[in-house]
Amino acid sequence: MPKMKTKKAAAKRFKTTGTGKLKRNHANRRHILTKKTTKRKRLLRKPAMTDRTNAPVMKKILPYI
Repeated sequence: MPKMKTKKAAAKRFKTTGTGKLKRNHANRRHILTKKTTKRKRLLRKPAMTDRTNAPVMKKILPYI
C-alpha cells in the first residue's frame, strides 16, 4: 500500500504540540493594522489551538505531522 500524501499547504500552517494538539497562527494580522487596538494586535501574535471538532479532519490531511 502506498504512503499517504500530506497536504503541504496545511503542513506549512499547522504544527503539533507534544500532546498531539494542532497549533495555528491567528488570522487578521497582515495588513490594515492601524484601526486595530494594540491589545488586539498583541493577542493575535500568540498561537492558537485548532478547535477539537475540526481536529479529526486535520489529522486526515496531515497524517505524518
